[in-house]
Amino acid sequence: MTDAPLDLHHWIGGKRVAVDRPSERRNPSDLDQVVARLPDAGQAEVDAAVAAARAAFPAWSEASPEARADVLDRAGQILWDRRETVGRLLSREEGKTLAEGIGETGRAARILRYFAGEAVRLHGQALDSVRPGVSVRTRRRAVGVFGLITPWNFPIAIPAWKAAPALAFGNTVVMKPAGPTPATAEALAAILHEAGLPDGVFNLVIGRGRVGQALVDHPDVDGVSFTGSQSVGAGVAAGCAARQARCQLEMGGKNPLVVLDDADLDRAVTVALDGGFFSTGQRCTASSRLIVQDGIHDRFVAALAEKATALRVGHALDPQTQVGPAATDDQMETVHRWIETARDEGGRIVAGGERLSLSPRGWHVPPTLIVDTVPDMGINTNEVFGPVVSVVRVKDYEEAFAVADAGEFGLSSGIVTTSLKLATDFQRRIRAGMTMVNLPTAGVDYHVPFGGTKKSSFGPREQGYAAADFYTWTQTAYVFA
Repeated sequence: MTDAPLDLHHWIGGKRVAVDRPSERRNPSDLDQVVARLPDAGQAEVDAAVAAARAAFPAWSEASPEARADVLDRAGQILWDRRETVGRLLSREEGKTLAEGIGETGRAARILRYFAGEAVRLHGQALDSVRPGVSVRTRRRAVGVFGLITPWNFPIAIPAWKAAPALAFGNTVVMKPAGPTPATAEALAAILHEAGLPDGVFNLVIGRGRVGQALVDHPDVDGVSFTGSQSVGAGVAAGCAARQARCQLEMGGKNPLVVLDDADLDRAVTVALDGGFFSTGQRCTASSRLIVQDGIHDRFVAALAEKATALRVGHALDPQTQVGPAATDDQMETVHRWIETARDEGGRIVAGGERLSLSPRGWHVPPTLIVDTVPDMGINTNEVFGPVVSVVRVKDYEEAFAVADAGEFGLSSGIVTTSLKLATDFQRRIRAGMTMVNLPTAGVDYHVPFGGTKKSSFGPREQGYAAADFYTWTQTAYVFA
């Protein structure tokens, strides 16, 4: 298996496009290693990709759903068969541990195969009209060309869960992958075309933020699905609204995990460790706020600090590594700034917090646990997006619920308790799109809806059959016979 640098391409109209490559992506675990040399698209490449997608739309949208299903099923099988190779590339490019990289690649394969099935299950309704002799039928139809703007933290799973339903339901796609992780996205593009996807149905344009903006503003792009920050997402929404394009936004979370006095201590620690620190904490569903009741607080903190300190930080490809590096230098520095801010505001660090110097050089951050925080501190209101977890001590369930439900985010939430009554009350009242009982806030299934409330999400849900709400429109037909 070679780890030689890759020369990346755009995919436009079913072809790899030869380009200059002015920049490179280095391995977050080993900064001396170049993973890929990157092109940098401009308006011309976006225009060409959108034109190719527009030209391919009529035939693809009118094709048999079985034909679309077959392509996605083949692509899913190819990706599954190559999950170790593609997973290794993902780990070298993004910094996930090898086990996480292979696992994410396998998840993407399953998403492709799931939506292969959904392609032939797209259904409408047959109803009686209020008028005698008239029948009514609804059907879902493909929308057109979608711009997909994907993040770096799940560089193949999120492209798959955006592209697969778009393609399954007859749409065509122009994807702009995140700047740090285009190689994994190009691997997906190559597999889709190898599986028999017609030219122009899926296009990939690699570049900086201007590429995403060009997709948002393009008059021939019918909808945009975006995953990223709140600030960028607000601009995407405004751009789409200005020309009445469809818009779907996923914009992160500051997810609470409540631990009550009656919780099983070992279970609570395991849930918090998984949700807070794995995938280097770079998950929008990470359990970054722990809200812990008085009676269990000290024992829980001591046990979690011990487990966090014992986590092995290192090179993503080392099988002993449990926490890989941050994906970028900027992300590492952002995480350290928030750690220092929390310390300055009165937080006490009981695990991690220091700057690491490992060999080979990488963007490593130790799992960090901060206690003695209060709800309005910056560490509890901002998405840090790293292996950093803060703890708020509370007296009782009602205080815990109030702290958990506060803030601008509402993506995921969780509670660890043996009380069915309190678990049920928490799920009923919390303003979060997803909620877990005795489970990490991170870790969701691909066949059910994904999304949040408040400023975490905007527009229809992703994943599962809910994806049809965004990638299709409903036509109602009346017949008198």
